[in-house]
Order: sequence, then structure tokens, then C-alpha cells
Amino acid sequence: MIRRTARELVVQSLFQIDFSGCGAEDALNAAVEEQNTKDAVKAQSYAQKAVNGILAAMADIDAKIKEYSIDWDLERMPGVDRNILRLAVYEIYYAEEKIPAGIAINEAVEIAKIYGSEDSPRFINGLLGKMVRNDE
Repeated sequence: MIRRTARELVVQSLFQIDFSGCGAEDALNAAVEEQNTKDAVKAQSYAQKAVNGILAAMADIDAKIKEYSIDWDLERMPGVDRNILRLAVYEIYYAEEKIPAGIAINEAVEIAKIYGSEDSPRFINGLLGKMVRNDE
């Protein structure tokens, strides 16, 4: 459950960075404060590592998403979806401790059910599934 909380913190932080231009640390601190739970405080370390890793590899992560998002310009994609995808791609391909694709995709879909639109889970599942199948 701590990992799920960390992932939610990451998505919230990336969304805030996208739209306000604030720094990673400020965005994450705001997300932790907003959740205001013991789990959020425990999850902060992993979330910080993931946010920093995503920002460091953002150009590569975004290029990978663009490659598979046919008919969807990354900049016009809903911000929540874009940042959920960034987290999943990071965990599958770029994290020091890579997450198995099936787990990362499932987690992304579950987070999309909470934060995204009605179509977000299907869109995210389809894009990530296609990406993983083509990279095998």
C-alpha cells in the first residue's frame, strides 16, 4: 500500500510541476501535505526518488510515449494521463529497481481509475500494453 501511495504522490507532483512550474521538492511536499497521512510520509522517500528519476529522463520517457501514442500529441493529452504514463514508463524502463511490466501497468490503470477520466484506464492500459508487447 505504501508503493501505491508513493505512486499517487508522484502523479500529483508531476501534475503540479507540469501546470505550475514549481520545483520537484515543493510539489512533492505539497502532495504529502495534502494527503496528510502516515503512509504519505512513509512513501515520500520512494516518491522523491521516482520524481527525480522521471524528471532526469523526461525527454526519453516522453519520446517513448510519443512513439506509441498514435493520434495523441503528448502536449494535448490530459495532464493526469500523461503523468501516469510517465510514471509507468519510468518504473518499467528507467528506474534503478525496475518494476515488472504487468505490475506497473496494473498500478497505472488503478491510479487512472482514481484520478483520470472515464476513458483514462483503457487508454493507459492500451498504450502501455502495446509498448511492452513491441519491446519484447
